[in-house]
Amino acid sequence: MTASLYDFGRDQFLGGSIDWATDDIRVILVDTDDYTVNLATDQHLDDVPGAARVATAALANESTDGAGTADADDLTFSSVSGDQFEAIVIYQHTGTESTSILIGYDDTLVGLPFTPSGSDITITWDAAGIFTL
Repeated sequence: MTASLYDFGRDQFLGGSIDWATDDIRVILVDTDDYTVNLATDQHLDDVPGAARVATAALANESTDGAGTADADDLTFSSVSGDQFEAIVIYQHTGTESTSILIGYDDTLVGLPFTPSGSDITITWDAAGIFTL
């Protein structure tokens, strides 16, 4: 469990604007040649350039452990092709980029960087969870 959290996203959890268990939470495979993360200032999906987004998938069965740790089912991206990616971004999907809140960023997952070849890509979350607030 090594995801870094965006400052704005943490504030939105504390203010009740993000509900991990019921909101539509998604993950993007990110090419860091096209996106330089800034956890202090990046707030919404439109802060992540379209050119940096290799693939997107929705989490399923999001849960918490009662001690502030977020978890979900392992995640499969289907038939991924495109640029090499070096990180993932987790965000609350609202349907509008300017209101979709950035939650977490992780460039330490096993297997990164990865160059897609058109096959499925599975992210297996750490047994301890995805992140802890």
